[in-house]
Amino acid sequence: MSEFIKALLLVVVAEMGDKTQLLAMAMAGKYKVAQVMLGVLIATILNHALAVLAGTYLSSVIPMQTVEIVAAIAFLAFGIWTLRGDKIDEDGEKKHRFGPVVTVAIAFFIAEMGDKTQLMTITIAAESTQPLFILMGTTTGMLIADGIGILGGAWLAKHIPDIYIKWMAGIIFMFFGTLTLFKTLPALFISPIYIIPFFVVLGILIYIFGVKLAYHDKPISSESGDQSK
Repeated sequence: MSEFIKALLLVVVAEMGDKTQLLAMAMAGKYKVAQVMLGVLIATILNHALAVLAGTYLSSVIPMQTVEIVAAIAFLAFGIWTLRGDKIDEDGEKKHRFGPVVTVAIAFFIAEMGDKTQLMTITIAAESTQPLFILMGTTTGMLIADGIGILGGAWLAKHIPDIYIKWMAGIIFMFFGTLTLFKTLPALFISPIYIIPFFVVLGILIYIFGVKLAYHDKPISSESGDQSK
């Protein structure tokens, strides 16, 4: 039981103010609280189960630097996708490609790859002889910390227009993706010759997906489309 409590407390402290807690806050502005919590639970169990295994084996097979680079790129892509928004049908319902729970689970799973709470789980598991209690403790800790973020996000969604939440979420995703990428890449790539093109391309993608191709909160009826022909 002490292993469970130790893992829970360490993860709650590490998760406060972390990007995945901010992600929870942003997601709560788009989906229902129950859907976000279920997505977080699924992603955390899968991700931290891998982390527990990594404590004894996977870390020697897959370099953590590679994991962090892939996660950073995926986070940038998710940020750009968030700026585009969701399509709304004629009934006023947003169409989600994977559904809210799966979307949240994918986002959280990617966000946790190489994150400090995952690395902490790997470390704790490597020192423990009770991996199941470690998994239960870290998962509970994530739910507590991210639950705080989810409640905060739900409150913001009631008081702030959707478009501002969408851009806030997208910027958060891309900020942490960029930060992780520059912290992980070799020093050779941290120079103006690479940094300037990176931000130019990122700016172009933000304009294309966040402005030109963005879905707006206005349902498009098929009937209106037929009348315009």
